[in-house]
This record gives sequence, C-alpha cells and structure tokens, in this order.
Amino acid sequence: MSEKPVPLSDDEIEERLLGVPGWVRQGDAITRSFSVRYHGGVALIVHVADIERLIGHHADIDLRWDHVRFSITTHDAGHRLTVADFDLAERIDRIATAHEARPR
Repeated sequence: MSEKPVPLSDDEIEERLLGVPGWVRQGDAITRSFSVRYHGGVALIVHVADIERLIGHHADIDLRWDHVRFSITTHDAGHRLTVADFDLAERIDRIATAHEARPR
C-alpha cells in the first residue's frame, strides 16, 4: 500500500515556486499558461499526458484556440500542493519548451 502524499507548508510552497518560474499559486494549485496554436496545443497535451501516465500524476488542462493552461494539485492529499506537483511543473516546462510553446 502506498503512503498518502504529504501536503507542503506555505513556506515550502513559496520556496518551491522559486524553482518553477512562471508558475503561479492559485489557492491550493499552481497554474501556468503557454501560448500555442490549437493543433500545437493538442500535441503538447498528448506529450504531457504520456509523461503523466508514466509518473501517475496529472494536471487539469484547459485547451483554447491560442493557449493551453495547466493547473496542478494533488487530489490524494486533499487537493493540496505536494512535491509531486512541482516535479510535474518542471516536466511540463521542459515539454513546452520542446514544443516551442511560449509562456503567456
């Protein structure tokens, strides 16, 4: 049986946000948007989803015509932020760079 994820304190969250520039805390989630046209956004989402499946953690994703917005929180930790959320944010940043998505 796996252990339940441990939520981070506010101080830990602020410290970890320094490691993921462009991500913003919104309540108990971190969010970031990238400018990318619709079909490029679909490709970006598919690539992110492949990684998410492998690591067992996912973002909420909002696709629009000219941008994609990611919102991350840990559902198993009562919709609170954990280390896994910041790890996923770093991975999304690397994938977005590879897809030439620009921060919005």
